[in-house]
Amino acid sequence: MNSELDFSWSQTKESAERIFAQNTGKYLSDIEMKVLQGSWEGKSYEEIAKTYGYSAEYLNKDVGNKLWHKLSEALGEKISKKNFKEALRRFSSPELRQATNINPPSPTLNAIANLQFPEGSVSLDSPFYVERCNIESLCCETVVKPGSLIRIKAPEMMGKTSLMTRILAQGDRENYHAVYLDLSAADRGILTNLDKFLRWLCLMVSRQLKLENKLNEYWDTDILGSNDNCTVYFEEYLLAETSAPLVLGLDEVDRLFPYTEVVEDFLGMLRSWHEKAKISDIWKKLRLVMAHSTEVYIPLDMNQSPFNAGVPVELLEFEKPQIHDLARLHGLEWDEGQLQQLISAIGGHPYLVRLAMYEISCGKISLTQLLEKAASESGIYSSHLRKHLEILKHNPELALALKKVVNSAEPVELDSMQIYKLHSMGLVRRQNNYVMLRCNLYREYFCRVLG
Repeated sequence: MNSELDFSWSQTKESAERIFAQNTGKYLSDIEMKVLQGSWEGKSYEEIAKTYGYSAEYLNKDVGNKLWHKLSEALGEKISKKNFKEALRRFSSPELRQATNINPPSPTLNAIANLQFPEGSVSLDSPFYVERCNIESLCCETVVKPGSLIRIKAPEMMGKTSLMTRILAQGDRENYHAVYLDLSAADRGILTNLDKFLRWLCLMVSRQLKLENKLNEYWDTDILGSNDNCTVYFEEYLLAETSAPLVLGLDEVDRLFPYTEVVEDFLGMLRSWHEKAKISDIWKKLRLVMAHSTEVYIPLDMNQSPFNAGVPVELLEFEKPQIHDLARLHGLEWDEGQLQQLISAIGGHPYLVRLAMYEISCGKISLTQLLEKAASESGIYSSHLRKHLEILKHNPELALALKKVVNSAEPVELDSMQIYKLHSMGLVRRQNNYVMLRCNLYREYFCRVLG
C-alpha cells in the first residue's frame, strides 16, 4: 500500500501546524492552509486559484514558494509540492523520525535569540510580525492588479508601515519598481506649499528609480498648474522610462491633513491617476498604497477623493489567538489566566503587547510586576503615556473630552472632530458617534493625570 495514501488530510494538517508552531511560534495562515490542502488533494495551482478566487501566479510564486521554503528550513530537507506529503508523514511518526534522523525543531529558540526592542516597523525578516486574517493576502493580490489603489487605515502604532513594507516587498518579488515615501520625513515648509511638495514628490521618486532629475525640463509654471505638472512628469517621464509597473507607497499621509489647500489638490490628483488607469495603459503601470491614521477630516468632493476608491484596509487590534501565538514566539508559556490578565490591562494593541512580551521574555520584569506598575511613571509604558499627555496639554479641549470618556463607565458621545483626533491617537474605540477608552491602562493613567 502507498504510505502516502495512509496519511489523511487531518494528519497532514496536524503535522504542518506542529512544525510551524514549534519552529516559529506561529500557525499556518488561511491562504497557506488552502494551498497545503489543495496540494494534498493533488490539485494544480490553477485549480486551487479557481476554487478560492486568487491568481495562480500569486499562489505559486508567493504563497507556495514561502510555504515550501518554511517547511524545508524546519525539516532540514528540500520540500516541494511533490514531496511534502511523505516528509510530513515521516515527521508525524516518531519511529520514522528516528530512522531518518529527523528531530522536531526546538520551540521558538531562533525567534527568542533574535529578540529586538519593539520600535518602528517590523522588519521583513522578523519572526515577530503577526499577520491579520486574510489582510496580507488581500493586499498582495491587489497590488499586482493594474492601476490598483490600497488604503491602509489605523491609529498610531498599529502596524501600518509594517504592512506597507510587505506590500512593497510583494512588488519587488513581481519585479516591479517599489518606492516608499514617508511624508513625516518631509520638511514642514515643503508640505505647506503645493508646488514645492509635488516637486519634492517627483524628485524623491526619480531618485529611488535611479532616474535623472528632469524637473526643469517638464515643469511649466507659465501655463500648467502644479497638479498638471506633476501628472505630466509621471506620465511622460517616470512611468514612460520604467518598463515594469511602479508601486508607490505613501506613508503618514496624515501629515498633509492640516494644510487644506495642499491636501485637497493632492488627493484629487491621486484620485485622477487612479481613474486614468481604467482607460490608459501608461497609468495602469502605477499602483498606489496609502497609509493614514483615520479618515481625512476635510470636505472633499466624493468624485475627487481617493478615500472612497480602491481597496480599504483597516488594521484592528490583535485577537486572543494572535496574542497567544506571539507569547509562545517569545518563549512565554502562559496559561489562559495570565493571557487574560494582559489583555484586560492593554487590550490587543500591537505595540503595547509587543513591548510587554519583550520586557518579560528578556527577564527584566515579571507579568505581575509589569501590570502593577503599568500606569505609573516607573512602568514600561511611561514614555508612551507621556507622549499622549504632552499632546493633550497643548489641546485643552481635547483633554477635557478625554477626561469625560475616562470618568464614564459607558460609551460617551463626542463631536466628530474630537472622536477623529482621539481615535487617531489610538486612545479610544469608536461605536458610531460614541467612544470608549481603548484599554484599562489608559483609564488608570489618565484618571490620575487629568484629575
